[in-house]
Amino acid sequence: MTTWLSALRRMQQDSVPAVLVTVAQIQGSTPREPGARMLYTAGGQFDTIGGGHLEWRAAQIARAMLQADADPLTNRRRLERIALGPSLGQCCGGVVFLCFERIEADAISLHTWQALEQAWSEGSDLWRALPLDQDGPLQLMDNDGEPCPPDGPELGLPREALRHARQTQLVRDAQGRRWLLDLCRAHQPQVVLFGAGHVGAAIVKVLSNLPCRVLWVDEREDMFPPDLPPQIRIEATDVPNAAVDMAEPGAYYLVMTHSHALDQQLSERILKRDDAAWFGLIGSITKRKQFEHRLAERGYSAAQLERITCPIGIPGIYGKEPASIAIAVVAQLMQLWELRFTHPKPKAWPLSLATHALDGRG
Repeated sequence: MTTWLSALRRMQQDSVPAVLVTVAQIQGSTPREPGARMLYTAGGQFDTIGGGHLEWRAAQIARAMLQADADPLTNRRRLERIALGPSLGQCCGGVVFLCFERIEADAISLHTWQALEQAWSEGSDLWRALPLDQDGPLQLMDNDGEPCPPDGPELGLPREALRHARQTQLVRDAQGRRWLLDLCRAHQPQVVLFGAGHVGAAIVKVLSNLPCRVLWVDEREDMFPPDLPPQIRIEATDVPNAAVDMAEPGAYYLVMTHSHALDQQLSERILKRDDAAWFGLIGSITKRKQFEHRLAERGYSAAQLERITCPIGIPGIYGKEPASIAIAVVAQLMQLWELRFTHPKPKAWPLSLATHALDGRG
C-alpha cells in the first residue's frame, strides 16, 4: 500500500488535484482513530480510513469536490459528520467527523508537504493546522505550538492544550473559528536491517506500511529496489559494521546477511551497544548455539548473549517462504512496540472547545 504522503507528493509533482480526507474526531466505536488519513484523486485512492460504506461515502464527497469549482471555500475544505449506523450499513454505532481538504499542485503547497516528509524521515512529529472557516494557508507547527518555519504567523490557537493532547483534534481559536489540528506522527521507532536478500526485502515491504523508520544496510547496491518510501533509508556500504554505530539509541536490529561470518561480526558490534532495544538474528537454534559458543570465547557475558533473539518471529508461523518469515518477524516487532510505546489515553480538549468544534456544520 502506498502511504498518503508519498502519493500526495507524486500527485503534486504530476499536477494532479487531490482531496486529503482526515479523521478529525470520533465519538463512540469507529473503524479508525483520529489522524487516520486517505487520499483521493479522480482515478485512485491511497491508504484507508476504515473501509466499507464510510469510505464509499467519503469517496462520493471527495470526488464531488474535485469536480466542483474550487473558488468557494466549501469546495476546498469541509467538515462532515457521518454516523456509522443503519443508513451506512455499518454497525459500529459511532460518529466520525471527516475533514476534506482539496489540495492543488502549487509551489507553496508542495514546499509544505516536502517539509512534512523531511520531518518524518528525521523522526520528528509535526502538527498540521488547517483553518476550516477562513481562506488561510495550511500551517505546520512543532510540539510546543511554535510555527514551522519559526518566522511563520501566530495562529492564536490554544498552545497549552496542544502540548497535552497527543492526537488529532478539532478546536476553535480566540476568534471562534474552527481549525483542524492534525498530529502527524513521525515514522518511529528505528529498525536497522542488515541484508537485502529475499527475506530482508520482504520484511522491508511490510515495514514500509507501518509507523517506523528503517535503515537498510547491504554491501550490494544493486539489491535495493527503486522508489522506496521516505522512511526507508538505504546504506550501501563495504563496511556494514559501521552502520551499527550510525543507529539511534533504542534501535531494533535485524541481522540476516548472505554471510554467517558477517552475521557474527555484526552480532559482536551490536552486543557492545548497551542501548539497543532488541536484537534479532535470523537462523536456527543450532546457529544460535554456535554463535553463543564463539561469542563466549571472545569474552561476551551470559547476560549479553541473552539479548540475542534467535530464531526470530512469533511462535506458530513456521513457513520458510520470505513472506511468511516477514509476517512472523514484523508481528514480533509490533508486539515489542506495543509494549514500549503504549501511552495513557490523551487528555480531552476543554469541554467548551469540544462542544463548539463538533457542532456538525460542514
